[in-house]
Amino acid sequence: MSVEEIKAPHIALYFENSKGSVASKKMHLAAIRSLFNFLVSNETLKSGINPSLSVRGPSLSRTVGKTPYLSGEEVLQLLSVIGEETLKQKRDRAIICTMLYTFARVGAVVKLKREDYFPMNKRYFLRLNEKRGKEHMVPVHHIAEEALDAYLVETGIKGGDYLFQGIQAKQLTGRGLSRVNVFDMIKVYAEKAGLRPEFVCCHSMRATGITTFLKNGGSLEDARQIANHADSRTTRLYDRRHQEVTVSEIERIRFE
Repeated sequence: MSVEEIKAPHIALYFENSKGSVASKKMHLAAIRSLFNFLVSNETLKSGINPSLSVRGPSLSRTVGKTPYLSGEEVLQLLSVIGEETLKQKRDRAIICTMLYTFARVGAVVKLKREDYFPMNKRYFLRLNEKRGKEHMVPVHHIAEEALDAYLVETGIKGGDYLFQGIQAKQLTGRGLSRVNVFDMIKVYAEKAGLRPEFVCCHSMRATGITTFLKNGGSLEDARQIANHADSRTTRLYDRRHQEVTVSEIERIRFE
């Protein structure tokens, strides 16, 4: 079957018979729509019609995200096992603090270059390049600034170089880390800290930072801006404050 022969019923049938979660199917449908939009705009699809537009995706209503988050005590446990002696420890601490205190996605963190960490008006900022080419600046929390400075003092990284690089023989390689590298690193430290590594990931830092910010009186709108979300409803998915209330309240069920 050629691309020109694909119609809405074919796409609907494909999703009807496909496996996976509702969220995965919705993301898959969005990708197919983007593909056909490209084919239409590129005049590859002669009909000029995107057949996927009339296909209704599965319904999904979610008010709470699934990303695991860490309590304040667990964050301190995690940071306590990293140490601050070696270059690798300083780099790893700087990465985790950057994610915790800026709500940055790991994809934006590994793309940081040295010039993306810079002073302005007596404060340091990070220039983050997020999904779909969205760029925004975030002021650096003093704890993250201390971690970054401690790491940079030893590196001699210059403009144009990746901020977070691989390390071999106790020396930077010049090559930037991948998201998988950071993911594996967090898992190792989580296990050392006595946390369940299967429930700790890169995105946990984002959920943890947002929840802590809101718990300490930060507004949802400010959290949205720091996280660079287009809609505050997305930011709300990372808010886990209600889970702590639920846990304490559920213990009221006592049979005496």
